[in-house]
Amino acid sequence: MPDENERAKRRQIQKELQEKAQIEFEKSLPVSREIFQKLFDFLDEKLEEHGCDDSLKLTKQFLETNHIENIEEVENWLKENGGFCDCEVLYNVEEKFE
Repeated sequence: MPDENERAKRRQIQKELQEKAQIEFEKSLPVSREIFQKLFDFLDEKLEEHGCDDSLKLTKQFLETNHIENIEEVENWLKENGGFCDCEVLYNVEEKFE
């Protein structure tokens, strides 16, 4: 059984790995964290009204309305992170920001 020093060392390594993963995640974002937060709020509101049609229609609408130029890059990033439709963006991708 590891002693207290070994457990502390393991906790520190775990913390450093989590921090590194968070930095890499932030670097991978195709738009700012603030834009994503606004997208999640928009989807939360619109999906309550309209439901999900298994597409990224509402996400595209938000990106176009907010003059995001790299829409295809954002869509690809969302899909790589589990957001293949509007409700998956809200449920799968949003949790990565918490």
